[in-house]
Amino acid sequence: MGKQGILTVVSGFSGAGKGTLMKALLEKYEYGLSISATTRAPREGEQNGREYFFLTKEQFEDMISKNELIEYAQYVGNYYGTPKKYVQQQLDAGKNVILEIEIQGALNVKKMFPDALLIFVTPPSAAELKSRLVGRGTEDMETINKRMKRAAEESQFMNSYDYIAVNDKLDECVEELNDTIQRAASLLVEGKKFDAEKDFSELIEKTQKELELL
Repeated sequence: MGKQGILTVVSGFSGAGKGTLMKALLEKYEYGLSISATTRAPREGEQNGREYFFLTKEQFEDMISKNELIEYAQYVGNYYGTPKKYVQQQLDAGKNVILEIEIQGALNVKKMFPDALLIFVTPPSAAELKSRLVGRGTEDMETINKRMKRAAEESQFMNSYDYIAVNDKLDECVEELNDTIQRAASLLVEGKKFDAEKDFSELIEKTQKELELL
Protein backbone atom coordinates (compact mmCIF):
# COMPACT_ATOMS: atom_id res chain seq x y z
CA MET A 1 0.00 0.00 0.00
CA GLY A 2 1.32 3.46 -0.94
CA LYS A 3 1.79 6.47 1.28
CA GLN A 4 -1.47 7.91 2.60
CA GLY A 5 -1.91 11.66 2.20
CA ILE A 6 -3.00 13.99 5.00
CA LEU A 7 -6.21 15.99 5.07
CA THR A 8 -5.70 19.61 6.16
CA VAL A 9 -8.73 21.68 7.11
CA VAL A 10 -8.32 25.46 7.03
CA SER A 11 -10.75 27.83 8.77
CA GLY A 12 -10.57 31.41 9.94
CA PHE A 13 -12.41 34.66 10.42
CA SER A 14 -14.06 36.36 7.47
CA GLY A 15 -11.43 38.88 6.37
CA ALA A 16 -8.47 36.84 7.64
CA GLY A 17 -7.29 36.32 4.05
CA LYS A 18 -7.93 32.56 3.81
CA GLY A 19 -8.83 32.67 0.12
CA THR A 20 -5.73 34.66 -0.86
CA LEU A 21 -3.58 32.40 1.31
CA MET A 22 -4.99 29.20 -0.22
CA LYS A 23 -4.53 30.55 -3.75
CA ALA A 24 -0.89 31.46 -3.07
CA LEU A 25 -0.21 28.10 -1.38
CA LEU A 26 -1.72 26.10 -4.25
CA GLU A 27 0.16 28.14 -6.86
CA LYS A 28 3.50 27.42 -5.19
CA TYR A 29 3.06 23.88 -3.88
CA GLU A 30 1.29 20.76 -5.07
CA TYR A 31 -1.81 19.94 -3.05
CA GLY A 32 -5.14 18.36 -3.84
CA LEU A 33 -7.93 20.87 -3.26
CA SER A 34 -11.17 19.30 -2.16
CA ILE A 35 -14.04 19.94 -4.58
CA SER A 36 -17.43 20.65 -3.03
CA ALA A 37 -20.80 19.45 -4.26
CA THR A 38 -23.67 21.92 -4.71
CA THR A 39 -27.24 22.08 -5.92
CA ARG A 40 -26.86 25.60 -7.32
CA ALA A 41 -26.79 26.03 -11.09
CA PRO A 42 -23.35 26.30 -12.76
CA ARG A 43 -22.25 29.83 -13.58
CA GLU A 44 -20.85 30.70 -16.99
CA GLY A 45 -17.46 29.04 -17.50
CA GLU A 46 -17.85 26.58 -14.60
CA GLN A 47 -17.41 22.87 -15.27
CA ASN A 48 -18.74 19.89 -13.37
CA GLY A 49 -15.92 18.28 -11.38
CA ARG A 50 -13.66 21.34 -11.63
CA GLU A 51 -15.21 24.19 -9.59
CA TYR A 52 -17.96 22.00 -8.08
CA PHE A 53 -19.80 18.73 -8.49
CA PHE A 54 -23.19 20.03 -9.66
CA LEU A 55 -26.05 17.89 -8.35
CA THR A 56 -29.83 17.96 -8.24
CA LYS A 57 -31.51 18.46 -4.86
CA GLU A 58 -32.60 14.80 -4.96
CA GLN A 59 -29.04 13.58 -5.63
CA PHE A 60 -27.66 15.72 -2.81
CA GLU A 61 -30.28 14.60 -0.30
CA ASP A 62 -29.59 11.00 -1.32
CA MET A 63 -25.92 11.56 -0.43
CA ILE A 64 -26.97 13.01 2.95
CA SER A 65 -29.15 9.97 3.71
CA LYS A 66 -26.30 7.60 2.76
CA ASN A 67 -23.77 9.54 4.92
CA GLU A 68 -21.62 10.21 1.84
CA LEU A 69 -20.74 13.78 2.82
CA ILE A 70 -18.05 14.86 5.29
CA GLU A 71 -20.04 18.01 6.05
CA TYR A 72 -22.79 20.04 4.42
CA ALA A 73 -24.77 23.23 4.86
CA GLN A 74 -27.58 25.11 3.18
CA TYR A 75 -27.18 28.70 1.92
CA VAL A 76 -29.85 30.74 0.15
CA GLY A 77 -31.87 27.67 -0.75
CA ASN A 78 -28.93 25.65 -2.11
CA TYR A 79 -26.95 22.80 -0.57
CA TYR A 80 -23.15 22.82 -0.37
CA GLY A 81 -21.10 19.92 0.96
CA THR A 82 -17.89 17.89 0.79
CA PRO A 83 -18.11 14.40 -0.77
CA LYS A 84 -16.35 11.85 1.41
CA LYS A 85 -15.47 9.51 -1.50
CA TYR A 86 -13.62 12.20 -3.50
CA VAL A 87 -11.50 13.25 -0.51
CA GLN A 88 -10.71 9.63 0.42
CA GLN A 89 -9.65 8.82 -3.18
CA GLN A 90 -7.22 11.77 -3.15
CA LEU A 91 -5.78 10.69 0.22
CA ASP A 92 -5.46 7.05 -0.90
CA ALA A 93 -3.54 8.26 -3.96
CA GLY A 94 -1.02 9.80 -1.56
CA LYS A 95 -2.09 13.40 -2.14
CA ASN A 96 -2.19 15.91 0.68
CA VAL A 97 -5.66 17.44 0.46
CA ILE A 98 -6.71 20.90 1.64
CA LEU A 99 -10.28 21.68 2.64
CA GLU A 100 -11.32 25.27 3.40
CA ILE A 101 -14.51 25.29 5.48
CA GLU A 102 -16.12 27.04 8.44
CA ILE A 103 -15.59 25.98 12.05
CA GLN A 104 -18.51 23.64 12.69
CA GLY A 105 -17.75 21.77 9.48
CA ALA A 106 -14.08 21.54 10.46
CA LEU A 107 -14.90 20.01 13.84
CA ASN A 108 -17.15 17.47 12.12
CA VAL A 109 -14.31 16.55 9.73
CA LYS A 110 -12.04 15.86 12.72
CA LYS A 111 -14.59 13.34 14.03
CA MET A 112 -14.69 11.57 10.65
CA PHE A 113 -10.95 11.90 9.93
CA PRO A 114 -9.17 11.87 13.33
CA ASP A 115 -5.77 12.27 11.62
CA ALA A 116 -6.85 15.50 9.87
CA LEU A 117 -4.77 18.60 10.59
CA LEU A 118 -6.90 21.60 11.62
CA ILE A 119 -5.37 25.04 10.94
CA PHE A 120 -6.98 28.31 11.99
CA VAL A 121 -5.99 31.50 10.13
CA THR A 122 -6.13 34.82 11.96
CA PRO A 123 -4.83 38.31 11.15
CA PRO A 124 -2.25 39.86 13.53
CA SER A 125 -4.93 41.77 15.47
CA ALA A 126 -8.67 42.40 15.69
CA ALA A 127 -8.07 45.98 14.52
CA GLU A 128 -6.33 44.64 11.41
CA LEU A 129 -9.26 42.27 10.79
CA LYS A 130 -11.71 45.19 10.86
CA SER A 131 -9.39 47.25 8.65
CA ARG A 132 -9.30 44.45 6.05
CA LEU A 133 -13.09 44.11 6.07
CA VAL A 134 -13.51 47.88 5.63
CA GLY A 135 -10.80 47.88 2.95
CA ARG A 136 -12.75 45.41 0.81
CA GLY A 137 -15.24 48.21 0.19
CA THR A 138 -18.02 45.71 -0.48
CA GLU A 139 -20.09 45.95 2.72
CA ASP A 140 -21.63 48.63 4.93
CA MET A 141 -20.54 49.14 8.55
CA GLU A 142 -23.58 47.31 9.93
CA THR A 143 -22.57 44.15 8.02
CA ILE A 144 -18.92 44.57 9.00
CA ASN A 145 -19.87 44.92 12.69
CA LYS A 146 -21.94 41.72 12.38
CA ARG A 147 -18.88 39.96 10.95
CA MET A 148 -16.78 41.23 13.86
CA LYS A 149 -19.36 39.94 16.34
CA ARG A 150 -19.34 36.60 14.54
CA ALA A 151 -15.53 36.56 14.74
CA ALA A 152 -15.73 37.07 18.52
CA GLU A 153 -18.03 34.02 18.73
CA GLU A 154 -15.79 31.97 16.43
CA SER A 155 -12.68 32.81 18.47
CA GLN A 156 -14.07 30.61 21.28
CA PHE A 157 -13.30 27.58 19.08
CA MET A 158 -9.68 28.48 18.24
CA ASN A 159 -8.34 26.10 20.90
CA SER A 160 -9.99 23.18 19.04
CA TYR A 161 -7.47 23.62 16.22
CA ASP A 162 -4.06 21.96 15.96
CA TYR A 163 -2.27 25.04 14.68
CA ILE A 164 -2.89 28.81 14.55
CA ALA A 165 -1.39 30.68 11.59
CA VAL A 166 -1.10 34.47 11.84
CA ASN A 167 -1.61 35.85 8.35
CA ASP A 168 0.48 39.02 8.57
CA LYS A 169 2.92 38.75 5.65
CA LEU A 170 1.42 36.52 2.95
CA ASP A 171 4.67 34.93 1.68
CA GLU A 172 5.79 34.03 5.21
CA CYS A 173 2.39 32.59 6.09
CA VAL A 174 2.41 30.43 2.92
CA GLU A 175 5.78 28.96 3.93
CA GLU A 176 4.60 28.42 7.51
CA LEU A 177 1.49 26.58 6.31
CA ASN A 178 3.42 24.39 3.89
CA ASP A 179 6.08 23.53 6.50
CA THR A 180 3.38 22.67 9.05
CA ILE A 181 1.43 20.45 6.62
CA GLN A 182 4.57 18.65 5.43
CA ARG A 183 5.69 18.00 9.03
CA ALA A 184 2.23 16.67 9.94
CA ALA A 185 2.24 14.43 6.84
CA SER A 186 5.68 13.01 7.78
CA LEU A 187 4.53 12.31 11.33
CA LEU A 188 1.40 10.58 10.00
CA VAL A 189 3.56 8.23 7.88
CA GLU A 190 5.55 7.40 11.02
CA GLY A 191 2.32 6.76 12.92
CA LYS A 192 2.92 9.73 15.22
CA LYS A 193 0.50 12.44 16.30
CA PHE A 194 1.03 16.06 15.24
CA ASP A 195 2.52 18.38 17.84
CA ALA A 196 2.47 22.10 17.03
CA GLU A 197 5.60 22.63 19.16
CA LYS A 198 4.13 26.04 20.03
CA ASP A 199 1.84 27.26 22.79
CA PHE A 200 -1.00 29.26 21.24
CA SER A 201 -2.85 30.02 24.49
CA GLU A 202 -1.58 33.63 24.76
CA LEU A 203 -2.38 34.36 21.10
CA ILE A 204 -5.89 32.91 21.50
CA GLU A 205 -6.53 34.87 24.71
CA LYS A 206 -5.25 38.11 23.11
CA THR A 207 -7.45 37.61 20.02
CA GLN A 208 -10.55 36.87 22.10
CA LYS A 209 -10.03 39.96 24.31
CA GLU A 210 -9.42 42.27 21.32
CA LEU A 211 -12.54 41.03 19.54
CA GLU A 212 -14.67 41.52 22.64
CA LEU A 213 -13.53 45.15 22.89
CA LEU A 214 -14.19 46.07 19.25
